[in-house]
Amino acid sequence: MPADFIAEVGTWALFSSAIAFCLFALQAPAVLVLMSRLLQGPMRRPPLQPRQADPDQFGKVSIVVPTLNEAERIQPCLAGLTLQSDEVREILVVDSHSEDGTPDLVKQAQQHDPRFQLLNDDPLPSGWVGRPWALHTGYLQSSADSDWVLGIDADTQPQPGLVAALLAETEAAGYDLVSLSPRFILKTPGELWLQPALLMTLVYRFGPTGGLSSGAERVMANGQCFLCRRSLLQDLDGYSTARGSFCDDVTLARHAAQLGAKVGFWDGALILKVRMYEGLKETWQEWGRSLDLKDASPTGQVWGDIWFLTSIQALPWLVSPLLLLSLISGTTTLPMQLALGLNISLIVVRVALQWAILPSYDLSQAKGKWAFWLSPLADGLAVLRIGLSSFRTPTQWRGRCYGQTAVE
Repeated sequence: MPADFIAEVGTWALFSSAIAFCLFALQAPAVLVLMSRLLQGPMRRPPLQPRQADPDQFGKVSIVVPTLNEAERIQPCLAGLTLQSDEVREILVVDSHSEDGTPDLVKQAQQHDPRFQLLNDDPLPSGWVGRPWALHTGYLQSSADSDWVLGIDADTQPQPGLVAALLAETEAAGYDLVSLSPRFILKTPGELWLQPALLMTLVYRFGPTGGLSSGAERVMANGQCFLCRRSLLQDLDGYSTARGSFCDDVTLARHAAQLGAKVGFWDGALILKVRMYEGLKETWQEWGRSLDLKDASPTGQVWGDIWFLTSIQALPWLVSPLLLLSLISGTTTLPMQLALGLNISLIVVRVALQWAILPSYDLSQAKGKWAFWLSPLADGLAVLRIGLSSFRTPTQWRGRCYGQTAVE
């Protein structure tokens, strides 16, 4: 065998070993962080179970529903809220001057349930995003006799016993603010493929729903079902802390935690469903704009999350085939074996997590359910979406325009 060829093989093996060692060094710390978060799974709070209201819960909750052109999807929400019992004092629908008949649907619901009240918010003040402004308006208009304010999104489908269960568990555990993760309704193959990969970016960053938070900067929240003590909202000056945030739920929850409030993010899959977006394109554009949580996080944390997600969610699918080819070619070294073992392990964990998150999905109306099981292959795209949105401010949101920078 020619000496030059042997030298080239040796050089390539040395170079490959160096790359594999750097890859292992990059990923290993992220893997340790991930394992510490996923190990909370067995100790997490179980999903909330629906329950009937107790007599002492009567009139404790005011519900606020912000709306803007929600006629195509608000009816299941209105129907679900009607099924909530006497713990709900009032249901304030704060409409931002919809033009699609949303107010008419609310008025129809009011004929059957007098707890519904239709309000219109004032023109959006400078520096405010539409959703927190509508929630703030509802909070200011809600009854002072209600101990709790519950924000509910128009795309949710509250199940019977939702509010009673959430209120009972929150008060029993002494929490000041609790939000719920829902059960997502997916229908088309595109969203079945992409949405779970996007959801997994949250699981990786914050651990399983119902787990313990590691600090105020890692508090997670979901504004689709967001219960807060009135006294805490008074201390926070309503939703003004999150006035300019496109992830106002997380921004407000983290600020509350910094002030010493007890904040929880629990599993509500048995009592709350949601149909968020229609198809792959909407899922990519709309949900992807807020998943980075940059409005609630310092820049260093945003960069750290990009490194973290790239290391454990995107890279395994990219580098494992290359490392396997090196192994087959016979040029493998110990660093390459370590890197391969680490990345194959991450893929195994990811596939196992796909099974673990299955209860978070309602696939009863889905076409092409096979796409759900291929979702791990969309992990690289999901991480790319987080990266793209992390340093861009949305210019459009729910029919409103903000600023003049380039649209994503």
